[in-house]
Amino acid sequence: MNDQQLLRYSRQIMLPQVDIEGQQKLLTASVLIVGAGGLGSPASIYLTAAGIGQITIYDDDEVDLSNLQRQIAHHTHDIGTDKVISTQQTLKNLNPEVKVIAVKQRLAGELLEKEVNNADVVLDCCDNFITRFAVNAACVKYKTPLVSGAAIRFEGQISVFTSGTNDSPCYNCLYTDNDEEMQNCATNGVIAPVTGIVGSIQAMEAIKLILNIGETLTGRLLLLDGLSMQWNEMKLRKNAACPTCREE
Repeated sequence: MNDQQLLRYSRQIMLPQVDIEGQQKLLTASVLIVGAGGLGSPASIYLTAAGIGQITIYDDDEVDLSNLQRQIAHHTHDIGTDKVISTQQTLKNLNPEVKVIAVKQRLAGELLEKEVNNADVVLDCCDNFITRFAVNAACVKYKTPLVSGAAIRFEGQISVFTSGTNDSPCYNCLYTDNDEEMQNCATNGVIAPVTGIVGSIQAMEAIKLILNIGETLTGRLLLLDGLSMQWNEMKLRKNAACPTCREE
């Protein structure tokens, strides 16, 4: 690290759990973020500020006026711009040292598997079940840690799935493909700060995974009720009959 990096990341480096060695791990880490909306915005901003070496973002949407209430990586002048390009510019303005790869595309198929295999950690910040299940299946296949978040109305939830370690369940152990697809903020609404809270926790969990510190949310589902500002936690177990991660 050079003098500028030592100064930029000084508040992290002084933490004994991070130190220079840990910061170097962050600087060489690669994170894949699926979705550049309400969750992807705060998650990508905090990971960029923390000094993640490479962040790859996939999203196939453009910035709309209704997005600006919660998707803080985008600004009024970005309306009509590809979300990944708007996010990339925001992150570059924050920390030009971070390599940000922005792809306007829904991640699927062989490309999804390639990106997941190349990432140290994957953040699921999307808003549709089809993509969530596909991302989960790829993470199970390549044993890439997955940090999953969701926000709707005044509620949020976060979990970590580390296939192949700690007898971790996968996303498909928690949800099946019969769950209601229309449960998203476009049809139910969402209060802005909830997306910020969930996305920030996703960034925190990703950093812990990269540094191998603390206790991640593997095997736990963290639930937020924003109206009462209460947190609840559910223990998750691996489903022996799970179609994605069961042992043959």
